[in-house]
Amino acid sequence: MSTITFTQRRPSVSLTTQPVYKDALGRDFVPPEFTIKDILDAIPKHCFERSLSRSLAHVVRDLFYAACLFGLATQIYRIPYLPARVVAWVLYGFCQGLVGTGLWVLAHECGHGAFSPYKLANDTVGWLLHSCLFVPYHSWRITHSKHHKATGHLARDMVFVPRDVTRYKRSRQIAELTEEAPIVTLFWLLVQQVFGWPAYLAMNVTGQKYKGVSALRLSHFDPSAPMFDAKDFGDIIISDVGILVAGTLAYLGIQKWGWLNFVLYYFIPYLWINNWLVCITYLQHTDPSLPHYDASEWNFARGAAATIDRDFGFIGRHLFHEIIETHVAHHYSSRIPFYHAEEATQAIRKVMGKHYRQDKTNLIVALYKTARTCHFVEGDDGVKMYRNCNGIGIPAKEQRKAR
Repeated sequence: MSTITFTQRRPSVSLTTQPVYKDALGRDFVPPEFTIKDILDAIPKHCFERSLSRSLAHVVRDLFYAACLFGLATQIYRIPYLPARVVAWVLYGFCQGLVGTGLWVLAHECGHGAFSPYKLANDTVGWLLHSCLFVPYHSWRITHSKHHKATGHLARDMVFVPRDVTRYKRSRQIAELTEEAPIVTLFWLLVQQVFGWPAYLAMNVTGQKYKGVSALRLSHFDPSAPMFDAKDFGDIIISDVGILVAGTLAYLGIQKWGWLNFVLYYFIPYLWINNWLVCITYLQHTDPSLPHYDASEWNFARGAAATIDRDFGFIGRHLFHEIIETHVAHHYSSRIPFYHAEEATQAIRKVMGKHYRQDKTNLIVALYKTARTCHFVEGDDGVKMYRNCNGIGIPAKEQRKAR
């Protein structure tokens, strides 16, 4: 992945005369004015150093975990009582899903070039790991890179692009802005967590829309999709070959060991992986305090600050390689390997001050609260904040008019 140089634009209006915006919960928000140079200068130089051997050691560790879990699962049939066997399979699927998510994160490091200084090693390891998880490595790498270059930009960001109230109402197929019951929130969360990741890969759901292009043309498997440039054609084909190989191996496995074994050993953990990917990404970029910007107010430093660090305890720190806990620093420099990201986070906090966001709410609780609070964005002067139709925090414009 080529090195990108960002030109930092300072707003012409001084901080003291800037408008004060209100986030979804009514708290004051003023866009940050520090520059990307301010941030990068604060990070210790050794945090940018990448080690192939150290990164490979984590791959080997996670594969060892996966092999141990698989070995234990082969003994589940020895459990004499059916309810106990069901519980054992549920635990296996959950735990293997956690380990698989960790391997996905390591492939994500490869896509950013944070895995090692060697592009061939990065792409080889990333392609192998992501293909095994039915992820088109290069296709996702390309769109994810564009997401990092335009985080928080309403017209250019590539993931979890928030809707305005009109699109929100249309997507919910309701005629007017009405309150959502908790059961409705839970329903949409279930849809998002189960189908969100494959829908994003297949139709760029929650990604950027392209005028006149149907969702069926926005597939990460299509080299001609508008998310890609002509030079990306070969990489998309390589990604598709990886999926084809993985699909062939899955088919042969089903033929030899049967559908039930495939579902129990692979598919249920795979669904758990999809769940964690959507949960992590959604909560990194969606929060009542986070802004989004039009082109007039966006710059790279502001966009990277429109992310939030969360906490998932041992799972996040050990199994997920701190992707949840250090995401803000990751957006300022995606080449920093995860084992240096905590130190980099502490360094940039001194520069960001009040603009650094961290929420240690239980991840599942945060998922529900965020889904209840962050429905769409609205605002003037190029800065837009989340609003909702549940009467939480600041009312939306249409609700204010109705009062």
